[in-house]
Amino acid sequence: MAVSTRSLADALSAIVGAEAMGSGAATRPVDGVVPRWVVAPATTAELGAVLGLAYAERLVVVPRGSGRAMALGHPLTRADLVVDLARMDAVLEFNPDDLTLTVGAGATLGSLAVRLRPHGQLLPLDPPYAATRTVGGVVATNASGPLRARYGTSRDLLLGIRFVQADGVVTWGGARVVKSVTGYDIPKLMVGALGTLGILAELTLRLHPLPACERTWIVGFETTAGAQAFLASLIDSSLQPNRVEWLNRVAARDWTERSVTAAILLSVGSVEAAVLAQQSRIEGLARQASGVMREVVPARWFGHGAGRDSSEVVTLRVGTLPNVLADTVNGLEGALAELAPAAILAVSGSAILGALRAELRGASLAEATAFVSRARSLVEPLAGSVVVEAAPIAVRRAVDPWGPVPPESFALMQAIKREFDPERILNPGRFVGGL
Repeated sequence: MAVSTRSLADALSAIVGAEAMGSGAATRPVDGVVPRWVVAPATTAELGAVLGLAYAERLVVVPRGSGRAMALGHPLTRADLVVDLARMDAVLEFNPDDLTLTVGAGATLGSLAVRLRPHGQLLPLDPPYAATRTVGGVVATNASGPLRARYGTSRDLLLGIRFVQADGVVTWGGARVVKSVTGYDIPKLMVGALGTLGILAELTLRLHPLPACERTWIVGFETTAGAQAFLASLIDSSLQPNRVEWLNRVAARDWTERSVTAAILLSVGSVEAAVLAQQSRIEGLARQASGVMREVVPARWFGHGAGRDSSEVVTLRVGTLPNVLADTVNGLEGALAELAPAAILAVSGSAILGALRAELRGASLAEATAFVSRARSLVEPLAGSVVVEAAPIAVRRAVDPWGPVPPESFALMQAIKREFDPERILNPGRFVGGL
């Protein structure tokens, strides 16, 4: 039986405490929609009770971590209850000998780096604004950064999860150990689902040793063909860099004062002798491709993406093939010159995986939507994709943020959504196809 708004507020307050909830004008809008309440549970049990109440009252629930990815997906049209996971930030279990860590979804990557460094270990997740991003948010949005070149994304690091289903039932999947062969792979199903299948509460992650020595270099080129040739040689070699980023002319300005058409930014982490040996070989490959190589400070990686005002920026995830990166970037820059000549386009991303991040600044609504459409037509023959990772609401209303999805894949997504959230209370409409 539905209860009054006042009774609901009292019930939520009884679960999380009056100090951990807000309402009315004190709440931050989500896509311009002001939620009725914001609650911040501190434990998995509290999160389960909150969702159980929301399910009974058919309240639309929007999970939030750091809030950095709230502009990903279709704009919300309703948000009754925002669940803020910031208080669920405890380190629940840390096994340095096993290289595993179990934490609350609200733990930030910055705080975990501080905790792990004295043990000579790291959690190699480094999306833009990494220090303030929450683990749960990074997994739910499948966010990644330069380190994915060596360590993969959260799909590769996630061992197990505890999550709360739409009806408030606490469920687990995976394990707290590296080797586990039983059960369905529920953790990977939750990666990138934006909390539409359940809200992540606890995550068990695989750690890696912190390199004893790390050095970073930028190799600049006068042509994109030169950068492509260097990249091909690097991929064909036995070298083991932990980051390999492609930078277009605009993105390279953050790393070098020298004017270049394209650049490859890379780092190697290992014991010092191995790093020096690889440096020598990289220098040789750079010379062969007519590139100019110089060393930069490795610490700059940790400010990756920080300090940028993204409120009016259209940020795209562009998936292409490593062997056609030059053609893809040239195509994007050609589209910019034709469709939005006064705008600025910064392109960077994992070169050896073909996973690019394109930031479009200064484009009008019409220019931005036309650019997204052109970018999709550019990578379509390669079975690539373009996802609008962040953009003003008007852009996300004018163009599908996710792009086309094969009918058979979408049918499977619909079936999974019905199984996990039949009443559509978790982030409804935000995911692919309005799921």
